[in-house]
Amino acid sequence: MCLAVPGQILSISNEDELSPMGNINFSGIQKNISLAYLPEASINDYVIVHAGFAIAIIDEQEAQESLKAFDELKDFDNS
Repeated sequence: MCLAVPGQILSISNEDELSPMGNINFSGIQKNISLAYLPEASINDYVIVHAGFAIAIIDEQEAQESLKAFDELKDFDNS
């Protein structure tokens, strides 16, 4: 099973023009993620991330709904 996780771009580094990197906030956890597939992405955009790459820009409401669903999964009891 593969999951794509939403996060918000905090900053962008263009040191390597072919592979810009974004510092992405995932509910308080920050990771450096490749923005190579989304050169149009901007600071404060919400993106979907899979396998270290931002693969789509989404709106804030969609991101918040996804994050809420992930939070609800933590409370899921599979007994």
